[in-house]
Parts: sequence; structure tokens; C-alpha cells
Amino acid sequence: MDLFDIKEVRELLDRHGFSFKKSLGQNFITKRWIPERIVSASGIDDLHGVLEIGPGIGTLTRSLCESAGRVTCLELDSRLIPVLRETLSENKNVIIRQGDALKADLAQIIHDDLDGLIPVACANLPYYITTPVLERLFKSRLFRQITVMVQKEVACRICASAGSPDYGAFTVFARYYSDPEILFDVPAGCFLPRPKVDSSVVLFRMHTSNPYGITDEELFFKIVRSSFAQRRKTLINGLLSVLPMNKDELASVISGCGFRPDVRGETLSIEAFAKITAEISKKLVDFER
Repeated sequence: MDLFDIKEVRELLDRHGFSFKKSLGQNFITKRWIPERIVSASGIDDLHGVLEIGPGIGTLTRSLCESAGRVTCLELDSRLIPVLRETLSENKNVIIRQGDALKADLAQIIHDDLDGLIPVACANLPYYITTPVLERLFKSRLFRQITVMVQKEVACRICASAGSPDYGAFTVFARYYSDPEILFDVPAGCFLPRPKVDSSVVLFRMHTSNPYGITDEELFFKIVRSSFAQRRKTLINGLLSVLPMNKDELASVISGCGFRPDVRGETLSIEAFAKITAEISKKLVDFER
């Protein structure tokens, strides 16, 4: 079966009584070069075990199976399970699971399905679930790398530079866990149904150590979130509402780290946030004493 032939795909879906649910953000890949390039650009080979989230009709899954040691695809929509069993019937290194990536026991899946292989994740993510899925994958610290296709504007935010309009809390969050890179863009016309915007494929090479020396993760993210909560505020004014420190104390810390007291969080790199977090942490310890 040719999953890049729109007529054959429509016949497949009709045969299984499948109709697209807008609420699930379902958009299936229709161009052969996309999954082939995703797999090659990600460097996936037979040493890797892949968890694919949201396989749809198995278009990307097939390419993953050709290169990876083993593939587990986790599909939320139970109506697509029989479709996947048909389209992936010739692939002997794939396991099809029905479940929610936000609730499934990812560690158990890797243990049961991908044991002995280097675990990586791959997904074509709908916009509405991009952030929560990535957050769960990052925090799990289970994967060597994560490759996802997301809306182009989301990819730009993830890979934005400090001080740019796209730079935000999620940019810092992604870089805390990984080194993200936009691999290539995918036009809207390469999907069925056609979305309203273009997409981009992003590769996250996960950090295996703590490159920024952050010892208080909770405080770090509290500072980052408050810094971007109201972008027009200075860093100090943003922190006043979440830290038990007054304006003079915060100004002293910020200046001691080499920044102007009126600096805004949107201009700070992750290294700068790490430095400020370390100094604030020291002050808070002294305060508690």
C-alpha cells in the first residue's frame, strides 16, 4: 500500500470508517521525502529503539522501522489502531500501543519494548499538545534525543536567541534539557488535511549532564517563568512577586552578577539565568538562617 497516494489513503480510511477529528489536530504526512529525511537527519539506526508518539496511519513509522532496531508507536485515537495493524503488517520490528503519551508509563514501555537499545523519541505533534508532550519527554530524562515536527512558529520560539521577539520561558526550558536544532521546514501542502501553517522538524539532543551547573531546579524555573510572565517588566519587578526579597536586595544580586538593575528577563541567556539563580539561592539560604 502506498501511503503517499492520496486516493489509496482515502480508501484505507473509508474502509476503516475513519474520519478526521479536528480536536485531535490530525494531519497525516503525504510526501515520501519527509519521513525519509526525518530518519536520516536524526541519525537513527539499528542501535536505536524509537518511541513514536502519534503515528497516525504509520507513514513515518514505516521509515523508522527501516532504520531503527525496534519501534513502538503510541497512538491516542483507538480508531487508528486497526489502520496501523494493516499498514504496518509487514514490519516485524514494530509494536503498536494505544494510549495517551501524557499518561502512559514511558519508563515501563521502554523497559518492555526497547530494552537493550538506545531510546529515542519521535513525533508529529499537533499544536495543542506540543508543549505538554515535550515537557513530559524532557522531564522523563529517558531519551538520548527527541525529534518532533511542530508548527514552524513554535520551532522558531524553541530555537530563538535571547533578546529576540520569539525568545521566551519555553526557549530556556528546552535549552535547560537539550541542545535544540531546526533540521528543516515542511510546507503546509504536505499534509492531509492541509493545516493553515507550515511546520518544522526540530531535533533535541538531550543533555546527559548539568552543563549550566544549576543545583536548585525549582528556583531556576520559578525565576525564568516570572521573568517572562510580563515581558515589559524589569527582571527585578518580575521577581518581587515570587521571592521573599525586597527590591534593594534583588538589585544587589542583579548588579553583583554583572547586569544593570533595569535588565529585562527576555534579554538574558540561560547562562545568565543560571548565574542569577545561584546568587539568589545563596541569599535565600542566608535569609532562612
